[in-house]
Amino acid sequence: MSNEFELIARHLAPAPASRDAGVDLGVGDDCALLVPTPGTRLATSVDTSVAGVHFPADAAPAAIGYRSLAVSLSDLAAMGARARWCLMSLTLPEAEEAWVADFAAGFHALCDACGVTLAGGDVTRGELAVSVTVMGEVSETGALTRAGARPGEILAVTGALGGGAGGLARWQAGVRDPDDALLRRYLRPQPRLAAGQMLCGMASAAIDVSDGLLADLGHLCEASGVGAVLTPEALPLAEGLVAALGEQAAMNAALRGGDDYELLVALPEAHLEPARARLAREGLALTAIGRMSETTGIAGVASGDATGWQHFSGDTP
Repeated sequence: MSNEFELIARHLAPAPASRDAGVDLGVGDDCALLVPTPGTRLATSVDTSVAGVHFPADAAPAAIGYRSLAVSLSDLAAMGARARWCLMSLTLPEAEEAWVADFAAGFHALCDACGVTLAGGDVTRGELAVSVTVMGEVSETGALTRAGARPGEILAVTGALGGGAGGLARWQAGVRDPDDALLRRYLRPQPRLAAGQMLCGMASAAIDVSDGLLADLGHLCEASGVGAVLTPEALPLAEGLVAALGEQAAMNAALRGGDDYELLVALPEAHLEPARARLAREGLALTAIGRMSETTGIAGVASGDATGWQHFSGDTP
């Protein structure tokens, strides 16, 4: 059985530290030494994904590796940050070489796709869980935050909604086809890093949709001190969602389901079309779904539970 250091060396260590990647010293010492780009601020976030809570324990290990990084990178996307580095702590019930190799392949694949360097981490024994700290750079004046939305501004969302919840429903129904569009959106979400950077200077406020549209919109409204009026019929639903769930469940998935990792933004009406044009060049839609308002709260949807997914609710995959 491999020990912690052998697993790290074989599967989780990045290429030798490169100053071009902003790494003076990487895996193999007590700390990583990183070199931020002059004139930028460091944006950092940490997420822990626990088997049976945030992902199915029997999902493909490559998908678990990919997903654990993707959900963390989505926080950098919401700030308009350029992703640079990550740290990863992996807790395993057993040191299964093949499982770790596949997990690492999924994790490294997304690192490579997003220009992220794995700069350090840890492997320990326990219930399956993955903690990922991501670090990125934003300009000294250009970071997106949840605060800043103003009454009258357009509320818009990237991509499509409901796919995460739809994919979870497909998994719970026994679907295991890795090419299933909804299941792929749940297991391999796409962090909108390029979109976040493009929206800097155009959006007034932003948040990623991780806990459900209504819940995350509530966070944005609270931080900005405003309300919102949604236009539910304008919500862009993930392809195949209505066919899989039916119209009512599909709308509920879009409003409350979570795990979409799209960007929800407020922006002046004059910025909407230029922002759409920018994102369209990357093949990504930006859809207006309402407006910010002076009246606090969220109008335009039926009253009910708008809290979204909660960690201690007892819900599991």
